[in-house]
Amino acid sequence: MYTAFYHLHSFWAYLVVLVVFLATVNAIIGSVAKRSYGPKDFRISLFALIVTHIQLLFGIVLFFISDKIRWFDADTDVSLIMKNDLLRLYNVEHPLLMIIAIALITIGYSKHKKKSISASKFKTLAIFYTLAFIAMLAMIPWSVWL
Repeated sequence: MYTAFYHLHSFWAYLVVLVVFLATVNAIIGSVAKRSYGPKDFRISLFALIVTHIQLLFGIVLFFISDKIRWFDADTDVSLIMKNDLLRLYNVEHPLLMIIAIALITIGYSKHKKKSISASKFKTLAIFYTLAFIAMLAMIPWSVWL
């Protein structure tokens, strides 16, 4: 079961990065070009929200079944996790920053729906989705992922 979720989480991550990148670029271009916000823009930002939340579900399952996660071992000291770079990445940094990235996408998506002007919709999406995309890129374990 671990292997299946590990591969699912890893392969779905490619889709997440691609869709969030497209949504971010779409929001930035829409903001700079002062385009009218349309159904296509809504779908792109919604799809980014959906794929990231699905990835979060895969990640939560993986967090509880992975052998790299040491929080649930009775004999593991927290200082051991924090002193080891790889353990700290998988146990603290990656989950925390990815949750923050998904929260930024969720907040940006929710805030943009309340705006009535296209420019402010695009600006809100551009800010939140860009911050989320940067957070995602910062915490992808590149040495393992590529």
